[in-house]
Amino acid sequence: MHAAADEPIKIFKEWLEEARATEPINPNAMTLATADAKGRPSARMVLLKGVDCEGFVFYTNLGSRKASELTVNPHAALCFYWRALAKQVRVEGEIELVNADEADAYFASRPKLSQLGAWASRQSQPLEGRMALERRVAKYTAKFNIGIVPRPEFWSGFRLRPVQIELWKEEAFRLHDRTRYKRDGDGWVVDNLYP
Repeated sequence: MHAAADEPIKIFKEWLEEARATEPINPNAMTLATADAKGRPSARMVLLKGVDCEGFVFYTNLGSRKASELTVNPHAALCFYWRALAKQVRVEGEIELVNADEADAYFASRPKLSQLGAWASRQSQPLEGRMALERRVAKYTAKFNIGIVPRPEFWSGFRLRPVQIELWKEEAFRLHDRTRYKRDGDGWVVDNLYP
């Protein structure tokens, strides 16, 4: 069976809206799995900040472990799980940086304290102590006290362009409903999978 280019994204967006009503904290939280140049995996929770037919977008410090791994191995996987809905979405795909205008627009939409935090954090680097972080926050608070906080060069976003999306719904007796969409040109090949 074949599906249109927007079908799995449309379903995902519907599920995300359901989750916004049932998950009180960060319904847009997702596990991001990456691997380094030797194929050693790592995973962490990040927040989805945009989704459309082009892909799933999140932001980070470009000096972070995740960014380093995505640079040397531009393939990743995402997993969303909404316990209250008993639904899960798995996404696999290829990674690219968002363009500067998109990153600038998102950075400008963040609260000022979050913008300052992006400047202050040397994400994934060893921290000498909490006071070191607080001193860096104070430094950038003083530097950008008045006016607009520009986006740091070392902070941007990544887009995962999906090549496979799996929609999973819990069913009785562990006979779950699994639907897999595999990219096929401008559309998708759709399969139902055994639970």
